[in-house]
Amino acid sequence: MADALEGILVVALEQAVAAPIASCRLADAGARIIKLERAEGDFSRGYDDYAEGLSSYFVWINRGKESCRVDLKDPNDLALVETMLSEADVFIQNLAPGATGRLGIGSAELRQRYPKLITCDISGYAPGTPHYNRKAYDLLIQAEAGLSAITGSESSGPMRIGVSIADIATGNAAYAAILEALLRRARTGQGSQIQLSLFDTIADLMNVPYLTRRYGGIEPPKLGLAHPSIAPYGVFRLADAEVLLAVQSEPEWRILARDVLRDDALADDPRFASNVLRVRNRAALDAAIQVILAPRSFAETTAALDRARIAYGTVSHVGDLISHPAATALPVETQNGPVEVLAPPAIVDGKRTVMRRVPALGEHEAALRREFAPKAARTA
Repeated sequence: MADALEGILVVALEQAVAAPIASCRLADAGARIIKLERAEGDFSRGYDDYAEGLSSYFVWINRGKESCRVDLKDPNDLALVETMLSEADVFIQNLAPGATGRLGIGSAELRQRYPKLITCDISGYAPGTPHYNRKAYDLLIQAEAGLSAITGSESSGPMRIGVSIADIATGNAAYAAILEALLRRARTGQGSQIQLSLFDTIADLMNVPYLTRRYGGIEPPKLGLAHPSIAPYGVFRLADAEVLLAVQSEPEWRILARDVLRDDALADDPRFASNVLRVRNRAALDAAIQVILAPRSFAETTAALDRARIAYGTVSHVGDLISHPAATALPVETQNGPVEVLAPPAIVDGKRTVMRRVPALGEHEAALRREFAPKAARTA
């Protein structure tokens, strides 16, 4: 069966993480991605050298793309890019605000010239806001949007989430918006102008703490490995390990208390009669559960949780993830040989994504110039 986006041409003037995430998802779905890079390349190529001498970031999110170096200050290269855009279905860019407009390839101008083109601009802050022209990166946005203030424990101070969540979430949001625009164009024949910002993406993810603070008057606590809105939902020490258990409903709470913890009094305790009350009395609840679980082994506890169909997990390190039985790693070809990366989550018709090659810098430049430069010269 053909890939869903076979025949779709995407021009990506991209760097770092957010835009490359979006174009990587499109590439996985079968789109052709022309990745435009500066002479020195996307600066994420130099973030580290852990993946067989290549950047772990770049290897992860640039598979299946064609790399072409361009100098947008050179009129000939700008004409080349314009020709690519004239044939493209989608244009993704995350340069500094206003940069593409000054080059004459801003979204508004392109949409006038090519009504079927879908443009996607990714910035730190939304257009029309006072911060729009600021430089903005993932960690800055985590702090600015309040995410770092609710991450970690009360004793830790504000903390960064351990992955580039603002970039990743924005890239995935861009992918979804582009797919919607492609569906809309199939109905109307018209492209769309999409604008996303890292701040808006994280602000959207912050809606529960936002509503808790704005309408509940409660500053969300920093609970480490515990859920701020559900209890019991957190880590408990066992005699030989730790277990992270989660209850999602009142019936599950009673099953946990009676069948796993084997404490009818706990199940009937009025302080814990509802989730709202359990959260309000979390300290007493967690202490009571901890006393019961402390002498038990991991094997005994997880067997009881399995019988009761109560969700639980272990607290893994990244080293544990490498050999985790639930993890699927797939090889992706690079200039330095194959590198295994963790697979994208979607399994379609029983099949995982085909992992296409990660391009070396400028690897497809000669072929792309042969394809598009003559057309650029004819229209100059």
